[in-house]
Amino acid sequence: MSAGTARTARSTHATRVRGRILYVTEDTALLEKQLAGEDLAWDPKRPLMSNISTDELTPGWVCYYFDETLARYCLVGLRGGKVGRDAIKNGGFGVIVSGISKGCGSSRETAPYSELKSGVQLVIAKSIEKIYRQNAQNIGLLTSTDFGLIERIEKGEEIPISEFTSGLDPISAAIVEHGGLFAYNRARLAGETTPPAITTPARPMTLCEKILAAHAITDAQSGALGVAAVKPGDAFFARTDVRFSHEYVTPMAESLFVAEMGQDAKVTDPASVWAFRDHLTFLDLVMPKAHRDMGLREQAEKLAVVQEDFTKRQGVKLYGEVHRDGKLVGSEAICHNKVIEEIALPGQLVAGTDSHTCMAGALGCFAFGVGSTDMANAWYTKDVRVTVPETARFVLKGTLKSGVCAKDVMLHILSQEFFKSGQGIGKVLEFAGDGVAALPLDERATLTNMAVEAGGFTGIIEADEVVVDYLVKQRGLDAESVRARIVKADEGASYVATFEIDLGAIEPMIATPGDPRNGVPLRDLASASGGSAVKIDIAYGGSCTGGKKADMDMYASVLDAAVKKGKRVKEGVHLYIQFGSQDIRRYAESKGYLEIFRAAGAELVDPSCGACIKAGPGVSDSPDQVTVSAINRNFPGRSGPGKVYLASPLVIAASAIVGHIAGPEAI
Repeated sequence: MSAGTARTARSTHATRVRGRILYVTEDTALLEKQLAGEDLAWDPKRPLMSNISTDELTPGWVCYYFDETLARYCLVGLRGGKVGRDAIKNGGFGVIVSGISKGCGSSRETAPYSELKSGVQLVIAKSIEKIYRQNAQNIGLLTSTDFGLIERIEKGEEIPISEFTSGLDPISAAIVEHGGLFAYNRARLAGETTPPAITTPARPMTLCEKILAAHAITDAQSGALGVAAVKPGDAFFARTDVRFSHEYVTPMAESLFVAEMGQDAKVTDPASVWAFRDHLTFLDLVMPKAHRDMGLREQAEKLAVVQEDFTKRQGVKLYGEVHRDGKLVGSEAICHNKVIEEIALPGQLVAGTDSHTCMAGALGCFAFGVGSTDMANAWYTKDVRVTVPETARFVLKGTLKSGVCAKDVMLHILSQEFFKSGQGIGKVLEFAGDGVAALPLDERATLTNMAVEAGGFTGIIEADEVVVDYLVKQRGLDAESVRARIVKADEGASYVATFEIDLGAIEPMIATPGDPRNGVPLRDLASASGGSAVKIDIAYGGSCTGGKKADMDMYASVLDAAVKKGKRVKEGVHLYIQFGSQDIRRYAESKGYLEIFRAAGAELVDPSCGACIKAGPGVSDSPDQVTVSAINRNFPGRSGPGKVYLASPLVIAASAIVGHIAGPEAI
């Protein structure tokens, strides 16, 4: 069956999935055979590929498109390089089957959209990541973890829709039944369907539960907010305080917004909406000739143009590009850094079109990533749908040893079985304890930023005087007004799991290539890598995670020590230090760090997501290159085709000096 005829015979009651079944096998030879037209019989013993990230489904350059062209490039970034342009679209596939953690990584809705538009109607995997699953529901792509469906599909059976809604909250189930979020919302606004009332009686609540209870919409017509309590599994629409998007996503969200609401549709309350030109600022510096020849330079430039036009028409503030002496030098900020610097407040609900929106949880707000459809809907309604997640509590005790920082803490936490087994998918990570209280805000932001790396919903830390002091000094806010916003978890709140972490026992960590969960102690890296030191080509200090003020302090401390010993960046190694915002750059300049960085041989880069998403200086250009990086994730294809090791700012700087992955003691 061709892709053009591979369609779902679907109603609100049942569906008959047609088309071939693609098994994304670990054996890439078998994958090639399927793409060439050979069908495989279902074999539960055959290893399936796991942790297929959205970067593999639609690599960064594919996201320059925001229409049905995406179907042509579905899965072209899959490890092994066997999936070419149009392979999925022309293969007649109706079902894609894979292992655990399908759709990990970025929140980009282009990933499931590319599958849907290439003819795929159903995705089956052993586990499915939260944001990917919600994006799939929003656009009408069915998902399931029931491998028993395969034999029934092969027989041509009609499958009740109830089998795809089993276990879902009522709103998610209704969205699946209606074929997508927009169709559901049309019915909701017309009074044809109504979200269930929240009837949870008063109970002790976690930090996130309390924020959600305060933002729950109880009457869509009047806008009434707030319920006595919520519990995990409760589903409702919640009022946002902050909505933001960046140029990777804004154009696609706007096209959906216009298609659904009409050409003259207006964003509701544009003062609470922000847009950022922060992802592709430096793309022109690193775009390969092959991509230029494909016309991708022009296609990528359209994203910024479309976003700027949208913000002007809608009265939305745009954090754009920065020029000095008439030349483009970078962006005003990476969105996540700027949301903390100027926008979010404790107790708020923040929705952004990026998985690392959770970074703002360091301020004590409930911040999470959404897809294009969710944002397009939120522009009009100001609300987002939420199913109250379970919360895992991480109680950090004690004091970090010298040479250990929050990045090491997160790489240690992510390496635990709770996350490696997929149990952390969809969970909130609430950090608490005297160990957290002793951390500066920037280090707390590293914890919340990386909460999403193992499929978590978000990360959050109760605001305290550290946050109050920051907001008073950074924004000139009144201390008492900030304190009045602080939300605290209730005594006796229920957690799905509680972990006590002794900070004094944590040592410098490294995540080996392929997954942030691959954490090993730095001292064990050599034995884990065949017995020798891991030589590097690139050391990258930047991104929202690694480009904060505290990170600059760490880079400077190591590089200053190296310079004073007459050492510079090792010949053959490139060290990039990139600032998360212009405010952070000004801080580094005021501290004299720019001179230290330059004296050490570092290449300084103004704000942009850049190399983290394979779109700026610091990206690798060969599979043989090795990068040690301060970014937050190292799934295949992230930051280039090379091997990416994750490490702390201290290790990044030291490794650049000695030429292999090492801690500051090596200098």
